[in-house]
Amino acid sequence: MVDGPVPGGRVVLLVTSPRVAPGLLAWPAWQRLREADLVLAADPDPAWVQALGEAGVEVEDLAERPVAQRAGRLVEVAAGGAEVVWLGSADGDPGLTDALAEHLSRQAIAPAGVPPPEVELITGSHDVPGARLLDLVAVMDRLRSPGGCPWDAEQTHASLLPFLLEETYEVIEAVENGDRGHLREELGDLMLQVAFHARLAEEDPRQPFDIDDVAADIVAKLVRRHPHVFAGAHAGSAGEVARTWEELKAEEKLRDGLDDGIPAALPALARAQKVLARLEHAGRLEPGPVLQAAQGDPVTEALLAAVLQAQQAGADAESLLRVAITRLAGHPAGIGHDGGP
Repeated sequence: MVDGPVPGGRVVLLVTSPRVAPGLLAWPAWQRLREADLVLAADPDPAWVQALGEAGVEVEDLAERPVAQRAGRLVEVAAGGAEVVWLGSADGDPGLTDALAEHLSRQAIAPAGVPPPEVELITGSHDVPGARLLDLVAVMDRLRSPGGCPWDAEQTHASLLPFLLEETYEVIEAVENGDRGHLREELGDLMLQVAFHARLAEEDPRQPFDIDDVAADIVAKLVRRHPHVFAGAHAGSAGEVARTWEELKAEEKLRDGLDDGIPAALPALARAQKVLARLEHAGRLEPGPVLQAAQGDPVTEALLAAVLQAQQAGADAESLLRVAITRLAGHPAGIGHDGGP
């Protein structure tokens, strides 16, 4: 920062993140705002006007003026040796810097002896991690609100379920294929489903909740189920952490049966392994009783035996079979060359 007056004045362009609450600025930014001879903006957020007003800073609103006139006003004020601050808008003030450069160029070649004002760019606030999630919430709200998207307006929790399932499997596929670009895209699609369902939930007349409630619940759960991180408990291994998680989960859920809380819609292999995992956690995983559930059917017995083997080996049966099927589909080993089996 240049201290003291400048003969031709100074134009300070103050850039802030639209995802940070009004008033949360770095100290140099606040210092320039408080010391400025004039602060200008175009249609500033009322919350910003209030925050600045409480600090004794008034803002002149140039929203009704074209961009060229806004730039002209900046140069005009600074020409007398003053310091003028432009408080950046959420849209980045398109065209303002080009218009400002044009005004400064004309003044630089003018015959008058007063030099053009200096221009300084200050970043007053930066996005915090996760800030772009606010954009997702805002876009989803716009799509769902009156005047938004007709298709989005018609959706319900039930109508979105096929998309939620499809996006989940596409994330799985991206992981198994090792495609990082595809994974990034599909995680975004899955995140959209969460934001969409949370936006729908806001409209429920009996039990409304929003995306912040969803986030608060999962944060509380993560803290509660990681006492070794947040409460000073000891965890000697990943296995011990997993056991603690399941114990805390069982206490919270107060389950009555082995399959209580396991979604019935899970693929059969995945559901079977969930049940076996609970038997193992309870110290009751014995091959005999497991295979007896097949009631003598050899195919069912073979399937249960395969899932049991996967569980005992610490492998995921559903993933193993899915990868094998993908491999088979890509290299059918001569199957079906004539169009038949």
